Amino acid sequence: MGALEDCCDDCRCYSSCRDFWWCVLCLGILAAVALIVVLVAAFGFVRHVSITVDDASLTRLVLVSSSGGAATTALAYNLSLTLTIRNRNWAMAMTNTKPLDAAYTFDDQQFDRVRLAGEGDKHPAGKTRVYRLTSGSDGAPVALGNAGEAEFREQNATGLFEVEVKVKGEVKYTARVTKCAIEATCPLKLQLAPPGTTAVVFQKVKCKLAKAEKNC
Repeated sequence: MGALEDCCDDCRCYSSCRDFWWCVLCLGILAAVALIVVLVAAFGFVRHVSITVDDASLTRLVLVSSSGGAATTALAYNLSLTLTIRNRNWAMAMTNTKPLDAAYTFDDQQFDRVRLAGEGDKHPAGKTRVYRLTSGSDGAPVALGNAGEAEFREQNATGLFEVEVKVKGEVKYTARVTKCAIEATCPLKLQLAPPGTTAVVFQKVKCKLAKAEKNC
């Protein structure tokens, strides 16, 4: 009888040990699956940046001409704006592989470009950066042509100008090989506000991103 009891005790012990290691194995598999899911969610897919113009003010926009051998067209302007760029990825930082610039255009013709961040600059995961830009010129060259000048005169008559801000750069995300272009267009309608007057109300503008390349 004693031998039988000892044998049963050994069986129960073996069964308990076997169940324990099966539980450990199952937990290990579940942990590995969970880790893979987290890594795929973190680094497998890129969430595109969000770019907005939160505020903008135009206090001068004048068409000027100068003749030095050949007549050239230029814009005298004063423009300030608040540009917001958010990295929507919660695990991946962005590193600029090319400088990040904002170009100002009127009637599709560029008249100025502002540097936002240089090559190598890092934008942390999940963070929002705010760029407050103030620029102006007494004569920024712009190739408007006859059609562009006519468009300027029409808008000047109303005091409401259509200016586009085009954001362009290239970034590399953490743990990814592909370099991704950032291109966005922000169409602004700016009511001219002469210096010293009450600020004109501006409605926040969400910039339109260009179609992303493969793996971006």
